[in-house]
Amino acid sequence: MLTSAPPIAWGKRALGMAQLTALLVTLLILPGTGVAALDLTLAKRAYATADRVEPASAEPPSVAVYASDDLLGYVFETAAVAPIPAYSGKPVNLLVALDPDGTIAAAEVLSHDEPILLVGIPEQKLQDFAAAHVGAHVLERVKLGAGGEGGVKGVDAISGATVTVMVVNETIMRAARKVAAANGIIDDMADQPRATVRADVFAEADWAALTGDGSIRRLHLTYGEVDAAFAEIAPDAASGKPAEETFIDLYYTYLNAPTVGRNLLGDSQYEWLMSELEPDEHAVAALAYGDYSFKGSGYVRGGIFDRFQLIQGGRTITFHDLDHHRLSDVYAAGMPEFAEMDIFLIRAEADFDPGAPWQAELLVRRATGPLTSEFVSFGGDYQLPEPYLDRPEPIEPEPMWVQVWRDKAFQITVLVAGLIVLTGIMMFQDALARRKRLLRWVRHAFLTYTVVFIGWYALAQLSVVNIFTFVHSVIGGFSWDTFLMDPMMFILWSFVAASLLLWGRGVFCGWLCPFGALQELINELARKLKIKQWELPFAVHERLWAIKYMVLLVLFGISLHSLGAAERYAEIEPFKTAITLRFQREWGFVFYAGALLAISIVNRKFYCRYVCPLGAGLAIPARFRLFDWLKRHRSDCGTPCQICANECEVRAIHPDGRINANECHYCLDCQVTYWDDHKCPPMIKRRKRFEKAAKVATKPAAGKPEVFEMFKDLAKPVPRTPETATTIED
Repeated sequence: MLTSAPPIAWGKRALGMAQLTALLVTLLILPGTGVAALDLTLAKRAYATADRVEPASAEPPSVAVYASDDLLGYVFETAAVAPIPAYSGKPVNLLVALDPDGTIAAAEVLSHDEPILLVGIPEQKLQDFAAAHVGAHVLERVKLGAGGEGGVKGVDAISGATVTVMVVNETIMRAARKVAAANGIIDDMADQPRATVRADVFAEADWAALTGDGSIRRLHLTYGEVDAAFAEIAPDAASGKPAEETFIDLYYTYLNAPTVGRNLLGDSQYEWLMSELEPDEHAVAALAYGDYSFKGSGYVRGGIFDRFQLIQGGRTITFHDLDHHRLSDVYAAGMPEFAEMDIFLIRAEADFDPGAPWQAELLVRRATGPLTSEFVSFGGDYQLPEPYLDRPEPIEPEPMWVQVWRDKAFQITVLVAGLIVLTGIMMFQDALARRKRLLRWVRHAFLTYTVVFIGWYALAQLSVVNIFTFVHSVIGGFSWDTFLMDPMMFILWSFVAASLLLWGRGVFCGWLCPFGALQELINELARKLKIKQWELPFAVHERLWAIKYMVLLVLFGISLHSLGAAERYAEIEPFKTAITLRFQREWGFVFYAGALLAISIVNRKFYCRYVCPLGAGLAIPARFRLFDWLKRHRSDCGTPCQICANECEVRAIHPDGRINANECHYCLDCQVTYWDDHKCPPMIKRRKRFEKAAKVATKPAAGKPEVFEMFKDLAKPVPRTPETATTIED
């Protein structure tokens, strides 16, 4: 049984099914992507001289842009090619133009839903970032901030929008590679390991078996088929031959596979041919009969075979005279008689992949005048049968976030080290609280680290928008990749989630929030300068706590309608201005952030206590914390003693002595007082009792040794625990 590949005609004006499909796709708005029709107007934004567009590929959709008959390049929208979710959970849609050689000619942002860019960061910065990709080749590696490395093009990131620009970079390059592969500019398997021919696989086979399993393919053309292909472009060049008469019956095959080569050539001729091939070279055979020659009469020594060539992955493989051998004999039983039998050698520079599909292309010319002619190309597909191949495991593309984590190894190391230190502070807080000066030094150093490194350097300021984004991601389809693309934020949020479960919101608000740390350091400096502090009555202060929860509920309600709108209204947070953008914004935003910092001079962390929706959002899950390690066990705490309540800088201690964990910032000041035997009344009484007992013990009463022994035992130190402390005080 003979199998024949259906002929494929590529005429100048012929429109195939794939192109028709592409046309339909590009004329319609793709549902759910926001991709508009790829028309001439869009094409002119990339190529000003364009006068027409034609469908280029159906999958992924793109159009070829022409000026007259000159191909300028390919234009496409990335949301239809590589819809990578960005920080908002939706892709950024860009218009990208690709030159015929694979160079990016234009990149322009058409639409996005990125909340970080809707306010605060000028839109032009994102446009400039996209435009920085112009001139890069699709196979070139483009990295944020990289430069000077071989084969790497560096583009500057946008401060405060790291995740967004990472996605935009990956979107442009991934989409461009897909379109380039679809239009034959590059090999779509360029990054994959090549299949190799198995030299140990051989089976006896005759002509019928070789053609039956696809080892040998057939391209059969009749005069009727050829005349039909020329009917539109050269109607006067009809052959006049009967339509059913054979024009050419062409068979073609790949010879390196032993089952094909040995059965077709014989052992000695196959061994000779393989010895002629250099590494990464291949051989194909063409056998034909009919009125048309695949070699042609115009072939001369030193020339090129202009009628027969191969196409693989968009690359055209042509043959010179030195790539040609006549096939003198064929040994396969049952083979028909052929007028032409030839072997063509594929050289190493063609980068041929025996495991990938390829096409044999036959060029047919017809004269339309004394000096003019038209041509039509006919093609047949070929795929080497799988039993002849050894395919290595495909290489999965590395997720984008893996490279990001690798590039930020230093920042990750410093952040993790800081979090380990903070965990140690939490675990050994009692020991630190007994050492007031050490704790004060440690706290001020860590707050400085939080402002300078976490905030201004790493730009890892958490925001209430992060909470909304997470909620939307869970509702609309959660993807770890979106969150892993910013390792600093991911690690910090992971730690905050754990600390909420263990100790409550205070660990973040008191130690890890850069804006909160900045307020506290400013207030500390003000106190050293003896600036008078201002506090509201506790009853008013307690009512004002509710403001931040109301702000949170309003913003959350807005986010359910539009995350972008919620980001705009979330500017009630000064984080973006003071930390992320380092005050490089319009004067109104700077004035607002500066006013809040100015208030912190006379009122510690005013914004955190009354306005911050992020703190409110963290306080809600923090109600399920596992531990209450802040000690308030003594009977005098709250009644009558109010020292800790009066000294709490954020006033999170109620008059009755209870610590409100929802408002506590875990500064540990109350714990310092709790263990201070010069400030805490129960501890003062205990200290004085010990001192008195010690004095008596040093002067034993004359003639009363039993009294001496009694005071001596009383003067022994007792371990300080809440239980023993309460007992001794009484």
